[in-house]
Amino acid sequence: MTPWCERSAGVLLHLSSLPSGRLDQAAFQFLDLMAQAGLKVWQLLPVGPSAAYHNPFESASAFAGDPALVASATSIDRRAYLDFCDQNSDWLEDWVLYSSLKGEHGGAPWWQWPESLRRREPAALVQARHALAAGMELARLAQFRFESAWAAFRRAANARGIRLFGDIPMFVSRDSADVWAHRELFETDTDGRLTAVVGVPPDAFSGTGQWWGHPAYHWEAMAASGYGWWKRRFQVQARRHDLLRLDHFRGFAAWWRIRPEARNAAEGAWVAGPGRAAIEVLEPVLEGTRLVAEDLGVITEDVVALRRTLGLPGMRVLQFAFDGNPDNPHLPHHHGPDSVCYTGTHDNDTTLGWWRALSGPQQAQVAHALGRENPQMPDALIDCAWSSPAPLTVVPMQDLLRLGSEARMNRPGIAKGNWCWSLSTEQLTASFSNGLRDCLQRHGRAV
Repeated sequence: MTPWCERSAGVLLHLSSLPSGRLDQAAFQFLDLMAQAGLKVWQLLPVGPSAAYHNPFESASAFAGDPALVASATSIDRRAYLDFCDQNSDWLEDWVLYSSLKGEHGGAPWWQWPESLRRREPAALVQARHALAAGMELARLAQFRFESAWAAFRRAANARGIRLFGDIPMFVSRDSADVWAHRELFETDTDGRLTAVVGVPPDAFSGTGQWWGHPAYHWEAMAASGYGWWKRRFQVQARRHDLLRLDHFRGFAAWWRIRPEARNAAEGAWVAGPGRAAIEVLEPVLEGTRLVAEDLGVITEDVVALRRTLGLPGMRVLQFAFDGNPDNPHLPHHHGPDSVCYTGTHDNDTTLGWWRALSGPQQAQVAHALGRENPQMPDALIDCAWSSPAPLTVVPMQDLLRLGSEARMNRPGIAKGNWCWSLSTEQLTASFSNGLRDCLQRHGRAV
């Protein structure tokens, strides 16, 4: 099988974890550090406006960018601004009205708004657009500034030989402009009451599963509409990124449906997903952006077959590899040319934190698998990742900095206290980039 990309290395770091937390000079300085180190891929988390607890996977829009990630500009090109508004009116007008109404109602979710707005009665929407015109214009300007800043960021990355690796959550937040404006595409009634929510069954992260609470897609309605909203969503993100991670890929084969009245996520059931159709329809709008399947969790043969049929690379996470099962797909010798190797993801503990939490026998099992009597973590697992047969290896910045659990990005199933870790300027040094380049060169991942 031909590798899906050249042998290379990347780093996982969300923009909010930069010293400034924004797409400003700090981002360009990090691009310089990456280039010096020989890193070719910068993997980011979703960049939409957060709907809850700064969680990038709980976005209030599948299209809009988070204005908090960019600095305000003092002036704009009026012609470019008008062109942007015209070319993006299909999603932009829903977003600016939704966000303005949300502010007008004290941040309340849309299903708690007055009935006429909740149900999007035409006369009520016309009145709202007139009353909130000033706020809507500010929201449009914020989106134009985000898009302009992002375009400059991507150009700078590509000029340095660096690809931006984005992330598209499988599902969208209930309290979002998308569900409010396109209720027919989701399992919800006209008043916003959910008839089904999504999550995952019990797994390594939770004994009762995870209740995500996102509204389930009405896939039949999506297909009947020609997947218009779905394709447009990917088109917007493809213009921002060179690679896109399909979050919860197994949901295309089957997804975990939970009744709203269930006691917990364990009471859900698997329901057939849309299969190949929902991905093959994207090819005309991706414009060269490559998809990567997040095939983690409960993976069955139909999921594997679907990914391979579509020709998508999958994810292999070393922290999941050492359970004693010789057929574990995360073991390095099972990594193929159609995979991306990770030490851990944004949902894992840092490698050092993971190692410290293992029991003595578990540590011995990992050491045996790595062929090291006394492995020094996280370096031993990072070295294993760089050595992987996978064409691309991505390592979280926290692991590269040898940080412990205090730097963990997310704890699945826990709403508060996540997404807070950030770099300090002092951690971004020439010695760091030079040392990393030497290591990558030894493993054939940097020239």
